[in-house]
Amino acid sequence: MLSAARRRTRRTPWMQLLSALLDLAQGQAELVRHAERTWASVTFSGTRHSVVLAFTGAEAVAVGEGLIDALPDHEFAIPGQLVADAAVVRVEHSLLPEPRLEVEIEVLMLDEV
Repeated sequence: MLSAARRRTRRTPWMQLLSALLDLAQGQAELVRHAERTWASVTFSGTRHSVVLAFTGAEAVAVGEGLIDALPDHEFAIPGQLVADAAVVRVEHSLLPEPRLEVEIEVLMLDEV
């Protein structure tokens, strides 16, 4: 049985977004940074997210490259939110001391009305 505190804990949209990105990364990514800011137009409101993920090791780097390829067509399922745009805005590769890939992703989430 869940404790009362746990039942009250609601996963916020950014946590659901992060969970979806980590699932897409097949558990091979480490969260480096997340930033969120509100966003609005005349007809829509929501949030813009910047997420930096790091993939360390040859296998993880291969998964990260797969994430880069899959992200533009990925359908996010975040209750109450519509992912209007998800794009890779920066990629950094390094080889030493071991293969590493750092990916910065920008996501625009709109509040569903």
